[in-house]
Amino acid sequence: MVYHILSGKNRMKTGLIRQLKNYICKSKGFTLVELLVVLAILALLLTLAVPRYFASIERAKDAALMHDLNTMRESLDKFYADTGRYPKTLEDLVERKYIRKLPVDPITGKNSTWIFSAPELPIEGDISDIHSGATGVAKDGSRYADW
Repeated sequence: MVYHILSGKNRMKTGLIRQLKNYICKSKGFTLVELLVVLAILALLLTLAVPRYFASIERAKDAALMHDLNTMRESLDKFYADTGRYPKTLEDLVERKYIRKLPVDPITGKNSTWIFSAPELPIEGDISDIHSGATGVAKDGSRYADW
């Protein structure tokens, strides 16, 4: 009697397994409705994520510009403290290893758009301060050229 109960359960299991195999073998792809639902969900997620992504890129460019300006201003001050004059070009900072290379302005994408300020007349040199050559406005409303 115990044998008959077990064999009945086994028959039920094999019947379910057989039905499941038949269902899986018959459905070899997704229906058009399923694909459209997935695409609609992806489009909804993208509409939420893409604006945040581009805003974070702008914030990162602003932060990189501030960092580059601070680094170059510190290098200019160190150059002046060591030599008693300001450099004539930014390449002087690179040659004397105050900076490794000329940084690229993250807003303009070029390293040739920097704007230089000359020192007061009794001090020698051509570059005492540096600003970005970008013409835009930052997220805080200030102009990049004023940084």
